[in-house]
Formats: sequence, structure tokens, C-alpha cells
Amino acid sequence: MTATPTRPTSGVKVLSLPMHDPRVKPLLDELAVEYSTRYGNLFGNVQDELRRYPAEEFAAPHGALLILQENGESVAGGAFRRYDSHTAELKRIWTHSSHRRRGLARLVLAELEAEAVRRGYRRIYLTTGPRQPEAKNLYLATGYAPQFDLDADPEEIKHLAFVKRLGQ
Repeated sequence: MTATPTRPTSGVKVLSLPMHDPRVKPLLDELAVEYSTRYGNLFGNVQDELRRYPAEEFAAPHGALLILQENGESVAGGAFRRYDSHTAELKRIWTHSSHRRRGLARLVLAELEAEAVRRGYRRIYLTTGPRQPEAKNLYLATGYAPQFDLDADPEEIKHLAFVKRLGQ
């Protein structure tokens, strides 16, 4: 099962880009603000977190970084990297704050899943933070299986892990 957008997203282009492309900068800039606002220093320095993985991990053949553009503006995006030989790990899923509630995150998931299948992956792994209930609900709604107790306090879990089999 792959994610599908819930609202029309006509006019949206999907671009596969390297991390250093200027069209990726809005994703990283807004993620830094989002992480700082929601988490402060709970997980350490935000910039360190955003630089934790080298850019080449999100490049072919094992990774990908996709940006959705609308009218020349980067409005959503996300990436994956190799987790193991059969599993891609999603990272940096983002929708611009002024473009939320349009189904763009679902479209990003669907595009990332399709690209992961093309790269030979059979499974997706991801984690999200305890203060991102929108992300948790998106993953649950799009067929991702939680690897944690849904009734537990997310703040105690810290990293909410999910998995999904691809090509089903």
C-alpha cells in the first residue's frame, strides 16, 4: 500500500535533487525552525541533527532527496537513505508551513516509496519525534506499523519508530 494525496495537487512538480541544491534550502531552513520550536535542545543542537548524515547518503544509488515545487516554490519534500540492504530510512519529511493540509506530505511519502521500490528496497523504516503528532498520525493513516506502544507517553519513548513493507 502506498500513500496517496487526499487533495488535488495539480501543478506540483517532483524534483530529485542533491542536498546542496538551492531548492532544498527552504526544507532545511524550515526544519531547523520547526525542530527548535518543538524540541529546543531535547535531542541536542538542531544544526548538528540536520548535518548528522552526510549529503551523499541521500544520493543515488542508495538514497534520494525529493522536493515538490509549485509555481517555482519548494513546498514539500523528503529523503531516504539506506538503512540496510532491503530497507530505506525516511528522513526530513517536510511541508512548508503555509502549504499544509493539502495532501502534500502524502504525495511526498508516495513518491519516496515509489523511488525506494525502484531502487530495490522492500521495506521503509522511519522515526519521528514525540512532539509531532501530525507526523505520527500521517504514518499511521498511510499504512506504517508503529514499533512502539501507541498508549505509552510519546515523551518517554522519544523516537517513535515505524515500518512499512513496500509493494504490497
